[in-house]
Amino acid sequence: MLLAELVVRHTRRHMPTRRVAVGSSYLPMTGPAHGAALLGAVVAEHRHALDDDQLDALARLLDDARDGIDIPRIALRYRLQTDVHGLDRSRHRIVGEDGVLVVELDVHGAPVPQIIGAVMAAAALPRAQRVEALRVIGRASRRHGFALAAGVTVRRVAGDHVVVPAASGIPWQPGAPAEETPWVGVAPEERWAKEVLGLRAGTEVERDDVNRRFRRMLREAHPDHGGTVDGAGDRIAELTEARRILLDLVASAPATAHG
Repeated sequence: MLLAELVVRHTRRHMPTRRVAVGSSYLPMTGPAHGAALLGAVVAEHRHALDDDQLDALARLLDDARDGIDIPRIALRYRLQTDVHGLDRSRHRIVGEDGVLVVELDVHGAPVPQIIGAVMAAAALPRAQRVEALRVIGRASRRHGFALAAGVTVRRVAGDHVVVPAASGIPWQPGAPAEETPWVGVAPEERWAKEVLGLRAGTEVERDDVNRRFRRMLREAHPDHGGTVDGAGDRIAELTEARRILLDLVASAPATAHG
């Protein structure tokens, strides 16, 4: 049974652009307040990634969020927006399974966008619920400021990969990132470019395939062919850069192969 859910849309982990939006949210704040628990868990899981400047920026963002957040804007070095075109998806939720509460956190994406997404979702709640949600987020943003309730466990997921669950009733300890075995040995720039053009980790890069994918995705992104105006420029720039990186990779392959 789904008890709470937050879907954060964000640029992929290795992409040079930094954008974040809320895809959807279901955050009940009455009764057991599973929505508040989920927001706290998301922030507690990822707070270790914030440097001192970002922690200060988060405190300011939480203050701003008390009256709602104007979007678009820049926060914690990310662009906050409503457009989700071309963005990756992280899905966090609380579910009931055979009488057990499970906090399921998607850990495949970069951590900072997950925190921003939690604040954005809280800021969109009605005022009374918003204040409580932001209070929980503020507590979770402090080291050891958030603990699991007794009987609640955590399942960390990345695609089909499940990380060992955390014990309940103890101060929050972030889990190790899920192992991304298919991408081991792939340079971050190459990985980013492949992900942008929809190529799997082990796929051989071929010039014709790269150009075909680029042309198709370019048409899909262009406003004249149904793409959204907001964010189209960023998406086209990403596609163009990804194509350049992979074509350079193809061009250098023969020399590499022959030493």
